[in-house]
Amino acid sequence: MAEYNPFEMIAYTGSRFLEEGKMVVVGTGLPMIAAMHAQLTHAPHLSMIFEVGTVAPILDHGMPVSVGDTKIASRSCYVKGLCSVFELVQRGFVDYGFIGGAQIDKYGNLNTTLLGDDYSKPKERFPGSGGAGALAANCEKTIIIMALEKRRFVEQVDFLTSIGYGDGSPDYREKAGVMGSGPYRVITDQAVFGFDERTKRMMLLEVAPGLKPEDIQDKIDFELIIPEKIKNMEEPTAEDLRLLREVIDPHGYFLGREIR
Repeated sequence: MAEYNPFEMIAYTGSRFLEEGKMVVVGTGLPMIAAMHAQLTHAPHLSMIFEVGTVAPILDHGMPVSVGDTKIASRSCYVKGLCSVFELVQRGFVDYGFIGGAQIDKYGNLNTTLLGDDYSKPKERFPGSGGAGALAANCEKTIIIMALEKRRFVEQVDFLTSIGYGDGSPDYREKAGVMGSGPYRVITDQAVFGFDERTKRMMLLEVAPGLKPEDIQDKIDFELIIPEKIKNMEEPTAEDLRLLREVIDPHGYFLGREIR
């Protein structure tokens, strides 16, 4: 098996969960790379949507370096602006939203706002929601990408920026007035998580080769649901890595980074 770095593993894994014919809102970096890989392999008719207003472009001029890159308009179905994209989301036309965060709790609630318990004097302030709050609320499913660290996987987020399953009650999202079904997968380079249908708690689904469930639990601040049978994460093939490195991100803008 060819060697790969953590970002290549995350991008490849993200690609695996994107299905043919679906619509996905992608952001800068790994979500964009995952969607491009899916289009080049198993999902050629996957439609990417960029929150600045382009729907279903064909990225034949290379990988955009941001969601504001002019490449994202290439051969789009239309370019209408941010409000138009979020109207699509609110009307239920978008299957997946790719989002990330600084903290996540056992019910898939995300914090991208601050650390600490005082909003006016935080220990650290983050960029905020951007479009992630709306995507978490109204996309049919959300796929979350995060580094696997105990400081990020916490018992309770310091600030709820993007809604998951709230307090875990069965009707929490319905009472909150949101339309999407909620978090679907949490992807890291070392594990993939889902959510238990009954309790809405985070559940371990896959671990990277060479790791055990207890290795993953040690890196998480809350108790995971761990089924009896856990899959090994699929590893990218030499062809997958060629696509990622030579076709999608040949300059290593995102895949060439190092985890700090």
